[in-house]
Amino acid sequence: MSDFKETLKAQIIEQLNLEDLQPSDIQDDAPLFGEDGLGLDSIDALEFIVLLDSNYNIKIADPNQGRDIFYSVNTLADYISKNKQ
Repeated sequence: MSDFKETLKAQIIEQLNLEDLQPSDIQDDAPLFGEDGLGLDSIDALEFIVLLDSNYNIKIADPNQGRDIFYSVNTLADYISKNKQ
């Protein structure tokens, strides 16, 4: 799963145009949103939805789930592994 998380971090950086970050800069359990994490916002959440759809063919039926799914790299990787088509 570690290799998958590194790939996922690289995809996040590319999808969100976070050119000043490297995958190693993102901790697996750190919050992605808010001041305690990467400082991502609701526009970035939409980009996560696009990333899941285009890279993993996963659609989020309930947008309210996004807060839990996109909390950290760990929660995102776990959701993808359970829902990958």
